[in-house]
Amino acid sequence: MRSITLLTLLLLAWPAAVLAQFGLILPSDDIVGAGENSSLSLRLGLFDPRDRRFQAVHKPRRFGVQHLGEQTDLLATLKPTQEQRAPSTATFAIKRPGDHIFYAETTPQWEAAEDQFLSHQVKLCINAAGLEEGWDEPVGLEAEIVPLSRPYGLWTGNLFSGQVLVNGDPASYVTVEIAYLGLAPEIPPTVTLPAAPYLVQKVRADDNGVFHYAMPRAGWRGFAATIEADWTIQRNGAEKPVALVTTIWVQTRDMP
Repeated sequence: MRSITLLTLLLLAWPAAVLAQFGLILPSDDIVGAGENSSLSLRLGLFDPRDRRFQAVHKPRRFGVQHLGEQTDLLATLKPTQEQRAPSTATFAIKRPGDHIFYAETTPQWEAAEDQFLSHQVKLCINAAGLEEGWDEPVGLEAEIVPLSRPYGLWTGNLFSGQVLVNGDPASYVTVEIAYLGLAPEIPPTVTLPAAPYLVQKVRADDNGVFHYAMPRAGWRGFAATIEADWTIQRNGAEKPVALVTTIWVQTRDMP
């Protein structure tokens, strides 16, 4: 009962300025070696770290993969979920060596509590057959995080670095928030939180939009930055702002 009460108090004390949902792309494997099963399963949705809630998204504007500069539209492969709390799914067969960057841009959704629209712009990199090329290439999202550290093959404790871009330019001094998902959506992490701020970490990018974060535990993490778009959407006769939430997911493993 004490642990439940503590969790309730932490959620009640949750800072309003913290990002509530992270755009999500999760794969069945992050490194596909030569001779391994080349068929990937992908899950696309939203993740709320406060209660580990997963949520479906409406059909995104874009969903695709970039391989060595060549992009392939995967929207037709996306299967919507029948459950509100479950991500949509897709499968993709890797046929060529090299890094595959999966990306998605969600349709802007109205957030009444924030009096604005939100558009999630998400990325994930999968390596195939040992050819480590392409992971540091932008995919052309309006807002995106380009990794400066290779985003796979990471040990627990490694430093992850990235650069936040908006329309191809650095997002100076933007705040980057880090959410820990755990080993998999089906495996809730056992984490004792001393206080609410421990749930989502924050770092500030420098004037070139570059940030760094050392990952203390094995599992999946989302790095997200929120930037106001330079365009608006009309709602009930008024122009409302649009926030672009750009996220990249990386996995770390414990060194044997």
